[in-house]
Amino acid sequence: CNEFISLQLLLPTSLTRASEAIAKFEPCVGDGDVLTMRLHMKKTDVVKVRYVKSMWVQPVFGGLILSPDRSLSFPSSELLLNCDLFPKQFSIVLTLKFSHTAPKRETKRMRRKKHGSRILLGLKFSRKRLDLVFRGHGEVVEHWVFRGARLADNQWHTLVLVVGSHPHVFFPPFSLRACLSAGLLRQLVLVPGSDATHHICPSSDPQLAALSVPPLLLDLHVPGREGGRHWHVGFYSQTEERVAVGLERSCSELRRGQLWFNPLRKGLYLCDGAAWVTVLEDHKRLDYILEHQVLATSSETHDVEVFEVPSVGLMAAMAHRSTASGSAVYLWTSSGFQLHQNISTSGALAWKHFTVGKKLFLVGSNSGGDPDGQMSKKSEVDFSVVYKWSKRRKRFVQFQTLQTHCARDWEAFSINQETYLAVANHRKGNNNHTINSVIYKWDRLTKSFQAHQTLLTSGAYDWEFFTVGPYHFLVVANAFDGVTTSVDSVIYVWVNGSFQVFQTIKTFCATDWEMFQIGNRVFLVVANGHRLYSSGPSQYTINSTIYELDMTGRLFVRFQDIVTHSAVDWEFFSLGEEYFLVVANSFNGESYSLNSILYRWQGYEGFVPVHWLPTIGCSDWEFFSFKGESYLIYSSAKAPLSKVFRLKTY
Repeated sequence: CNEFISLQLLLPTSLTRASEAIAKFEPCVGDGDVLTMRLHMKKTDVVKVRYVKSMWVQPVFGGLILSPDRSLSFPSSELLLNCDLFPKQFSIVLTLKFSHTAPKRETKRMRRKKHGSRILLGLKFSRKRLDLVFRGHGEVVEHWVFRGARLADNQWHTLVLVVGSHPHVFFPPFSLRACLSAGLLRQLVLVPGSDATHHICPSSDPQLAALSVPPLLLDLHVPGREGGRHWHVGFYSQTEERVAVGLERSCSELRRGQLWFNPLRKGLYLCDGAAWVTVLEDHKRLDYILEHQVLATSSETHDVEVFEVPSVGLMAAMAHRSTASGSAVYLWTSSGFQLHQNISTSGALAWKHFTVGKKLFLVGSNSGGDPDGQMSKKSEVDFSVVYKWSKRRKRFVQFQTLQTHCARDWEAFSINQETYLAVANHRKGNNNHTINSVIYKWDRLTKSFQAHQTLLTSGAYDWEFFTVGPYHFLVVANAFDGVTTSVDSVIYVWVNGSFQVFQTIKTFCATDWEMFQIGNRVFLVVANGHRLYSSGPSQYTINSTIYELDMTGRLFVRFQDIVTHSAVDWEFFSLGEEYFLVVANSFNGESYSLNSILYRWQGYEGFVPVHWLPTIGCSDWEFFSFKGESYLIYSSAKAPLSKVFRLKTY
């Protein structure tokens, strides 16, 4: 085990083993909350150590062990003020990092000393494994090897040694000795209780946690006498179940610290007293995509909205182009989507589901299509309809009509427990594209939607609402101003009860915005349809762009350009720890039969293409999951079909 760093608990040979009378750990530290020895190199609160050089490793001090054959030590009596015996259950936290220089090989004499009869408990680390050495039953020194614990050069590592109740291991008073090869030691913490790892890992501030005890651990209360009662320290007794196995398991205060293994998820979880915290989990990774269902529809479809109806199941509302056949709502079954309800629509372009309290609604946009399925450009007024789910009839029933103008999209959102609907009015008549889009607000007295605010838009195609911290945003995809598709799309921010302009972004026939987050990073991606000027041909193969929110500059900045072909939709989703974007490519200037492309997040490289999916006039993508399986469905604006793909994971 070359290049190792070891932490060993040494017991003088003159001391005898503790008796089996140690049943519980009584508070030993007086007014202290945590038993701690810190090497902070501060003034008077530091345990005096030898052969340690103080170093400034921003933003904290550390201690550099100068030589592999030197050691630092302190008696346990300096920590355990009121105890004659060492606690039976405890955790030791060690934070360290390797230098790039390998230590000299230890001599046989040194190895004999380290593995001598005085060793009670020891940890040895190499860059590829962890060795646990302890004296067990019958004074036999046991050696366990755990592989997979990798330590990188010049990187901080926090290591936790957990000692719980064991019928053959006892811990009388001893001197704690840390024997380290040349490296940087930041802290050594002794914590009462059989497992401190859930206080340490994961941490919301890993940079700080790597170099110091997290605030949660500093505030950890050592149970003492309350109301004349004695409290046991440690999460387990010898009779408690250590690891539960099964598909379902509840977490409560009584099960705090217990582990649960879910064989279906292939995951190990720790109960923190209220919820299960993931320890290990077999994250899904996308392997390949299978065609699951070809769904024949009554006409071409401009939009799909997938949602769940409580006690009924998963549904998909499809906005069909044909007025004669109307639109359809499908119910997900074991064989795929099956027709559940027909709804009368007039050139439907979009659906949006939302809730008000416990009531479920579905709003559709009508564009005023003719009976033959062609869009009407003569009428300046349409009426879009809000439908309400009837639990008794298990159908959507008409609830309210709202005047719209070739509505291309609806967005539903809540701010301060108030419900709003935003409609994207595309045009009036043949040429008037610069018109007002409307934001409606739910009126609790009349139990209906009333106009709240109007915003001037140019051929509005899509609304996207999102929240960042305490701020609420609404971004519109402006597609056409009557002359050119090179127009500004606008991001609005909610201020004092209404939306105000936050930022404008130049787009080219913008048809969709999709907001998504990866970690603490916030992104917006726009689907650019085509370039059209007053003269010259249209360009359908152009860049769509991903923007990232610059927290310092407080605006969205260009992050990545992706070549698309008259893109009309983006859909973001995640599988395990992987993130994806799929684009709806609809037309390249010659054909509607194109590949829509699935992109995977690659960190610094941004999104890279990983799957090519054949589509026909693709108009929308929706991701959904059901019983542990993940799916994608796309709609076609040029053929009476939709397709469902199953995402095969491993």
